[in-house]
Amino acid sequence: MEHLKISIGALALALGLSLMASEAPAQSSVPDYGKAEYESNCASCHGLGGKGDGPLSEAFRPKAADLTTLAKRNEGVFPAQRVYEIIDGRQEVAAHGPRAMPVWGRDYRSHVPDVTLADIQIYGLKDAVAHNKLVALVDYLHRLQVK
Repeated sequence: MEHLKISIGALALALGLSLMASEAPAQSSVPDYGKAEYESNCASCHGLGGKGDGPLSEAFRPKAADLTTLAKRNEGVFPAQRVYEIIDGRQEVAAHGPRAMPVWGRDYRSHVPDVTLADIQIYGLKDAVAHNKLVALVDYLHRLQVK
């Protein structure tokens, strides 16, 4: 039991450190998990640069949003909590209509392997993994904001 708590603590620490390292200089060998999540799940609609010009954006009415101006459209403040809630599905966007944008929070939770150890489920491993992916993605979107 104690070993399990230490393992979970180490996992949380590693994920936290990797998120902090995403602000490291470009020559760092630490992966940018937020950028990877964005490129895997968002770029096809919102474009690699986040300007709403992805290859699938023309198929949507209205067109995919320019994610580089979220702060600008919010009086200069990046709306991190709102962005998090839109991505994880807690907050809908009228332009998305009947939830055209995938709910990534649900998707992230479903891709964490099921573990039969009750202790890991009690500690909410699936929710922790989903949360860390969403935080990394929101952090990356924050870094995409135009100045």
